[in-house]
Amino acid sequence: MTSQPHARSQGSHFFVLTVEKPGLASATSSGSYTPPAGATRVDAFNALYAELTGSAPALHRANVVFFSLEPNQV
Repeated sequence: MTSQPHARSQGSHFFVLTVEKPGLASATSSGSYTPPAGATRVDAFNALYAELTGSAPALHRANVVFFSLEPNQV
């Protein structure tokens, strides 16, 4: 077995996203993500941000402290 099918099952990219509402709440999310065909880095960011901030009302319109999106490769 090659590492290629395993890498696809993990997602094509690895991300880390940290958001904060100063003095109220902060959260970090990380994991693998496979953007839809033709998606840009902005599209990926918007989807990941919406998922993270949508999961907790306290994070609505939170500031981005850190964002990284890189190919998930060996």
